[in-house]
Amino acid sequence: TAQAAAMIFLILLGADMLNSALAFTNMTAGIGNWILDSGFSPLLVMAIILVIYILLGCVMESMSMIMLTVPIFYPMVMRLDMWGLPEQDKSIWFGILALMVVEIGLITPPIGLNVFIVNRLARGVPLAETFRGVLPFLATDLLRVLLVFFVPATTLFLVHVL
Repeated sequence: TAQAAAMIFLILLGADMLNSALAFTNMTAGIGNWILDSGFSPLLVMAIILVIYILLGCVMESMSMIMLTVPIFYPMVMRLDMWGLPEQDKSIWFGILALMVVEIGLITPPIGLNVFIVNRLARGVPLAETFRGVLPFLATDLLRVLLVFFVPATTLFLVHVL
């Protein structure tokens, strides 16, 4: 509908303004330098980023979240030494991980937006039962994220074969 399209364009406009402000103030480089200079483990930094994505996924729509956070997190991740990955592989790996946890956030209780949509479609089913039905999927998704996080080759195999 026109209302949904207008909302999407407003989100894109806001994200573009945020990106311009971040580029103008060089804030992403400052955050990246602070993270690197503070001596945090790259694994800890990535884990925190993934948890932030899951928490944001509980309350935000996926496109908005990606448009608003990638300009902040991507430069930071590119500066981390993750498993000795080359920059191109690291960007693919981060993109896959980010998309996975964004979608997990959309089904994470207590506010998973997709669960509310499914519950609305399944008339007469209590919300608590819908959330209980999501838990097995949530558990397997978290295992999948851990696998991709600790074994990047699982996502990069086809990139190197093709």
